[in-house]
Amino acid sequence: PKVLHDLGIEHVDGILLDLGVSSFQLDEKERGFTYREDVPLDMRMDQRQSLTARDIVNEYSEMELFHIIRDYGEEKFAKNIAKHIVNKRRESLIETTGQLIEVIKGAIPMKVRAVGGHPAIDLLNPGGRLCIITFHSLEDRIVKRAFKKNENPCTCPPNFPVCVCGNVSKGKQLTRKPIIPGEEELEYNKRAKSSKLRVFERAE
Repeated sequence: PKVLHDLGIEHVDGILLDLGVSSFQLDEKERGFTYREDVPLDMRMDQRQSLTARDIVNEYSEMELFHIIRDYGEEKFAKNIAKHIVNKRRESLIETTGQLIEVIKGAIPMKVRAVGGHPAIDLLNPGGRLCIITFHSLEDRIVKRAFKKNENPCTCPPNFPVCVCGNVSKGKQLTRKPIIPGEEELEYNKRAKSSKLRVFERAE
């Protein structure tokens, strides 16, 4: 939303989000970006820099951590995450990605993990489409749930004869199952193997 606002654009006919990243740095687990393996916290894109994620997590004040997580991560549970980090490091230093992930999980209520709507849908013109490519099952589940919630946002109990919550569908999912790459694509782009594409169409 901020990008389009800064460009003076209110609505668009299509949005494509490719959640993949440049993988050169991520391929080396020693760089400390991955959450799939428990490796030392580093996360320096430029290894000439001396400051690491370990330094920040273990040395920054709770307020500094809060501002970083809120302002750069746009995380609504930033305050609680910062508090949990500070409490955990009083017991022992947070040295690895696995330790940090567990702290963050403990700071976010289970019922709100990986749920919610998607702000990009509101930027679409009627009939416009939002296409999202993901590369991990967790990301795909987030997109799937967001699309489902925007298609059927009603919160009324199932036994209610009519909807009284006032939540209106914003459109429909065009992909009940994600689109995956075919053999031809995989021949020249093996990194696409785990990719999944889902599409949502804004209501007319």
